[in-house]
Amino acid sequence: MLSKLLMRTQHKSRLWAALLALCIGTTLLLLSVMIWWNFRELLYGNNQKDTLGSTFLIIGKRVTEQNMGVANATVFQQTDIDSLKLAPQVEDVGVIASNHFPVYAMMGGKLPLATDLPLESIQDKFIDKMPDDWKWEPGSRSLPIIVSSQFLDIYNYVFAPSQGLPQLSESSVRSIALNLKVGEGDKSELFSAHVVGFSDRIGSVLAPQSFIDYGNKMYGKQGEASAPSQLILKTKDPSDTKFADYLQRHDYATNSQNLRWSKIRAIVEVVTSATGILALLLMGIGTLVFILFIELTIARAQHSLTLLLQVGYSPHYLSQFMIKRFMPMVLGTVIFSMIITIVAQIATSGIVKSQGLVLPLIPGWPIWVALIISTGILTLLVTKSISGAIKKR
Repeated sequence: MLSKLLMRTQHKSRLWAALLALCIGTTLLLLSVMIWWNFRELLYGNNQKDTLGSTFLIIGKRVTEQNMGVANATVFQQTDIDSLKLAPQVEDVGVIASNHFPVYAMMGGKLPLATDLPLESIQDKFIDKMPDDWKWEPGSRSLPIIVSSQFLDIYNYVFAPSQGLPQLSESSVRSIALNLKVGEGDKSELFSAHVVGFSDRIGSVLAPQSFIDYGNKMYGKQGEASAPSQLILKTKDPSDTKFADYLQRHDYATNSQNLRWSKIRAIVEVVTSATGILALLLMGIGTLVFILFIELTIARAQHSLTLLLQVGYSPHYLSQFMIKRFMPMVLGTVIFSMIITIVAQIATSGIVKSQGLVLPLIPGWPIWVALIISTGILTLLVTKSISGAIKKR
């Protein structure tokens, strides 16, 4: 009887329009939070074999037409290093020391190769794959070296096919003896170098720090600049746009691929922010139209409402009755939006899995928090509007 007296309306199209706007707004809000959360999972998630945003970057001062040929124009002074330690997102700064003495590498057997070989060294804590036998002491003729994985790829896929040489696996490279001639003339020394590891982080050939220090002291030219031309940075978040802007302001160069996620992150932030604003706008419009529909329904039932109050029905009871009629519509709309979001998350997880990445099948806690907060606000607004409209009658 109460339904027939209080729920009479001829404008159900407004109700469906309000619920549709509310559903679209809630869905867009949840999807915008989902996109933001998924991007952070890809960058920093514990489930990733290797996070997309590498935390180590190698930087150098950009070579320009103005500083070409200028002595020490592209080396880092101590003031530069101290400044970088205070830069946004930088946790640690390491010096990449290079050899200032001649090194000539000779490889025998089926690989009659000979070339000048540049060597570098960094602190052990910056090496991504630390070998067990990574040490050298003066007097030893055996020298361990770490080779960039890119070097092996270039040899296998570019150099070897063009020269008719055999391709090599990592294990076979480790077994090859490499003779190094260090120094010039009668003062030169011969060392037997062997590859003990490969690095995905360093794009050169690494030798122990003790060997670089020994060679620079024994065979380096007097007065040769010892300031580094490259540094390695350990960063909290290399995708931070503030960090990328810092490098650009100081004219520091790095592999553009290392900062690709800073550009993608900026795009994601713009997209999610714009989507979130649009979602809030649609939710606001939907909520407003829904509340106006409720108030219109109560206004049309004013005569019946007055009679019910006169025969003894309390305003609280009538408010609870109306809330029980309208709240399932709101909750149903929100639940439908969450189902769409869960389906979108499952589809996204399947897409990135084919790329070797991992995302959870179920939306993370930020999406559920957004759902709870939005549902709570909607519930509060609808409840207050019903109670207020009945008390006015």
